[in-house]
Order: sequence, then structure tokens, then C-alpha cells
Amino acid sequence: MCVLGNILWFILGGFVMGLAWWFFGALAFISIIGIPWARACFVLGSFAFFPFGKDVVRRDMLTGRDDIGTGAFGTAGNIIWLLLAGIWLAIGHLASAAACAVTIIGLPFAWQHVKLASLALWPIGRAVVSADLAAAARQAHAREELRRARGGR
Repeated sequence: MCVLGNILWFILGGFVMGLAWWFFGALAFISIIGIPWARACFVLGSFAFFPFGKDVVRRDMLTGRDDIGTGAFGTAGNIIWLLLAGIWLAIGHLASAAACAVTIIGLPFAWQHVKLASLALWPIGRAVVSADLAAAARQAHAREELRRARGGR
């Protein structure tokens, strides 16, 4: 089912938005100081081409520890990203979502565009993984949070 969804997605708009991610990645790469953002753009552009069967999770939730992208530097990077490129990619995804939502068949695609629009606003510190791994990471994180809330038992 994921293969069929990804093929339809690619034909009906995923190709254009994936190219938009890669375009901003190329611009970031050319600037030299934007290379960390460029890498994220290419990873997320590939995700935008074929999103079904994959999901995005916070890296600290996935690995169980903070890193440079999930801390203060990641927040600063996300703010810079939001101002320079994130808002434009989010607008593109929301426009695509509106176009997909016109038909009942397009609703799953519209929902995927909405998720990608939120990702476009704050992408640093995120990882693209299989949907199963994302669900497992969220469950493990929730168990750890519950353990802490109960006083570490």
C-alpha cells in the first residue's frame, strides 16, 4: 500500500515539493555556511518525494540523548531556517494540501502535506525513519516520561 501511495504522491505533487526542498538545499550549500541546512534539505527532500511508510521524529527521542541539533544551537538554526526558507516551503506544502483536499481521494495526500508544512518550519533536530521505528521510539519515550513522572520507579 505504501508503494502505491508513494507513486501517486510523487505524480500528484510530491515531485514538485521534493524539488523545492532540494532547491533550498542547493542554495544553502552554495552559501558554504549553510551546509548543515543543505544536508537536512536533501534528506527531507527525499522524504518529500516518497513519504508514505516513513515518519519524522525528534532525534533526542530516537537516540535518548541530546545532540547539537536538539539543543540551543538547533533552536537557533531553526529560527534562521524559518526566516530564510522554512516559511516558503511551508506555504508551498499548504497550497499543495489545499489542492489535494479538493477530492476525497486526495485527503491522505493533503494530510501528508500539512505534516510536511509543519516540518518545513522547524526541521533541525529531526530524523526520517520508518513508521514502525518512529512508533517504537515514541512508545519508549512515553514509557521513560511516565517512569520519571512516577518518581523514577
